[in-house]
Amino acid sequence: MIILPAIDIQAGRCVRLIQGDFSTASQVADDPLATAEVFRKGGAVWLHMVDLDGAVEGHRKNEGVFLSVAAHSGMKVELGGGIRDMETIEFYLSHGISRVVLGSAALENPSLVAEAVKEFGAQLAVGIDAKNRKVATRGWLDTSEMDFIELAQRMEDMGVQTLIFTDITRDGTLKGPSFDLLRELSGAVCCKVIASGGVSGIEDIKELMHEGLYGAICGKSLYAGTLGLGEAVRLGGDQNVG
Repeated sequence: MIILPAIDIQAGRCVRLIQGDFSTASQVADDPLATAEVFRKGGAVWLHMVDLDGAVEGHRKNEGVFLSVAAHSGMKVELGGGIRDMETIEFYLSHGISRVVLGSAALENPSLVAEAVKEFGAQLAVGIDAKNRKVATRGWLDTSEMDFIELAQRMEDMGVQTLIFTDITRDGTLKGPSFDLLRELSGAVCCKVIASGGVSGIEDIKELMHEGLYGAICGKSLYAGTLGLGEAVRLGGDQNVG
């Protein structure tokens, strides 16, 4: 199982939110590239990055940060936030980003997903963020009436290979992932599933592995010191997948 340390960027700063609430943003590191270096030395191969400003504004922001990390960290960068058209997808994938994550576009513009999957295949992932099972969009500021399982199955039918699932109520809380929802999702689709939100320590990593998930995104637990990256990577095994 791949372990993806998370770096969320707001106005060029490394921050963390609680349950997606922008009013809770707190800076957790000084320099994105230096932070990525720490994660690389800890054994991680993949890095999950989010453009928080882009997620709200609907177009790419902070791109200089992401391209610098992709070019100089020696890590594979998975990037989401504000990626809602082919031009942005092509821009990032042609400038060193290894995988882009579509979020709001999956619900609001499924034809974009279909076109992007046809063009880029495994370099595309879809992030499904849900609160009380309902899919949230636009930086989690809007909530739809669609159940997360329905959206996941639609994405699988389009050929999406990788899904990133976040239970918003768990994100940034260190209360553990929503194992029941992740289990339900894994049973409903054949896609690779990456768990995001709530990971608190090594026992959560063990349980996610037991569930057979493809990956786990770890943010606050690493910054707070409740999860040791090296131990998680060793437990996860070969990180050069995906």
